[in-house]
Amino acid sequence: MTTQLVKNGPAASTFKLEAELLDQGRTMDLLARSSVLAAHLKVYAEGGENAMHAHTQEDHLFVILGGEATFHLGAEDRVSVLRKHEGVIIPAGSFYWFVSSGDENLVLLRVGAKAQGWSDFDDRVNIEGQPFAGDSIENKEVPVIKRKGAFFR
Repeated sequence: MTTQLVKNGPAASTFKLEAELLDQGRTMDLLARSSVLAAHLKVYAEGGENAMHAHTQEDHLFVILGGEATFHLGAEDRVSVLRKHEGVIIPAGSFYWFVSSGDENLVLLRVGAKAQGWSDFDDRVNIEGQPFAGDSIENKEVPVIKRKGAFFR
């Protein structure tokens, strides 16, 4: 397969891996996006939160930049503890959830890719296959409390 180069094609973008640390809750900051790929920096306070779900149209890659995460992978709930500079790839349709399991904020790079490109459609579903909003109480969403003057850089 040959890629055709275009002199006036889409522009490249740069970003910094920098975020405020938290006393409670979680944040997800968009770093960069192309037509099929997106990178976010996520911060989870101690204990973290999340519930079993899958993304039907999005592949994910998570890389731990700080802290520790305990991932529960697949409907059979295989457990993997990941630390700094370790990661996991989660294909579209694969169930997972994770929590911050270390004694500091969990900071991770989240890269997602959608072959059909991005839209406003939320493809997150729960274990029963029902729509499942990421910012819902069912997904253990709590108010964000930022740690004053503390940053991941």
